[in-house]
Amino acid sequence: MQRLIASSILVGVGLWGCSADPVGPPSPSGVPLPGEWVEVLPGGKTTCSDGTPYRFYVHGGRTDRVQLYFQGGGACWNAGTCAAKGTIFFDQAPSLEAFLSEYERGVENGVYRSRGEDALFGDWTYVYMPYCTGDIHWGNARKDYGDGLTIEHRGFVNASAALEWLYARYRDPSHVVVSGTSAGAYGAVLHSAYIARHYENARIAVLADSGSGILTEEFLRDSLPNWNAQAALPSFIPELNRPITELSLTDVYHSVGAAFPDMRLAQMATEYDNDQIFYFTAMGGTAADWPARFRASLSQIAGDTPNFRYYVGPGSMHGALPYSFFETREVNGVKLRDFSAALALGDTVPDSVACDGAECCSDPVCDACRDFTTRPCVYCANWPPEWSACAGN
Repeated sequence: MQRLIASSILVGVGLWGCSADPVGPPSPSGVPLPGEWVEVLPGGKTTCSDGTPYRFYVHGGRTDRVQLYFQGGGACWNAGTCAAKGTIFFDQAPSLEAFLSEYERGVENGVYRSRGEDALFGDWTYVYMPYCTGDIHWGNARKDYGDGLTIEHRGFVNASAALEWLYARYRDPSHVVVSGTSAGAYGAVLHSAYIARHYENARIAVLADSGSGILTEEFLRDSLPNWNAQAALPSFIPELNRPITELSLTDVYHSVGAAFPDMRLAQMATEYDNDQIFYFTAMGGTAADWPARFRASLSQIAGDTPNFRYYVGPGSMHGALPYSFFETREVNGVKLRDFSAALALGDTVPDSVACDGAECCSDPVCDACRDFTTRPCVYCANWPPEWSACAGN
């Protein structure tokens, strides 16, 4: 049974503090002991969207193997979406106690909850980076949306602070998995370039879950600049040293993959991802266009990037890494867990996996749902009527 220790680190003044059930401080080096959770408040310029403190959590494990997880949770880019803070995106980072309560409750118990010996990455050091800035972990701006609504889009600042903390304590890991779901998937791929540049001797694998970057021209032109994400682009990669409004996510994957050919990158999503389609339509897109654009993006990245793979499941589920079905999801005889393990640890990069045609219309995970008001089953309800491929299902 893992040790759930709620210690806190206030980096700005170098003090250790304690909260619920403390049993002693972390190791003198600042590296959590195996099985121990610590909360880090990096201070400095980090902040959540409403100005409250940013914090992240670390679970102690092997010092030579590290998994990072960028939390998902929506986005905001104009007065209408940002006014919905706390509903369509998180505006604060939870305390360690709140995080552990959710963690132990088992609502989300996939790859980042499985810490046992038999779990994938179970004995690795685990860094969980909350998301509370509405900017897919890419932002560095304070934006006034009018009527007293000011949002601190500081996701890039927050993630960078967490990485600096990591670099100072885990100096030469052999393996690093950079993972994230939804908005966190974008954080994973962008920050993987910085991580790979720092850990030049490590095997880096990216598991980007349900963040496929299908955007409208209107969003690229009018909304993306609100985050000042331009400053987050890794300008040391020449192909990315140009205006962000001229780039697509396929460009980011290709450029990162080309700059770091030993890195392994993967996207995973479902054919009719409910949440990604919701945001695509909120950006002005048409729901029925999303699946074809999604597949075209995957094909383009794969065609241009030898170290990229994808895993496409059936149905409309959004996210897989956070949930228990991460262990059992299977497409064409290949389990998602095994695909992820091969990507991170295998001698060769695994083949891409995707459902096809009518196979994409029925998801066993959704079929097993009984309550469609809670995660993850909420993503199984209310399919748009435009899915002619799945008519009658």
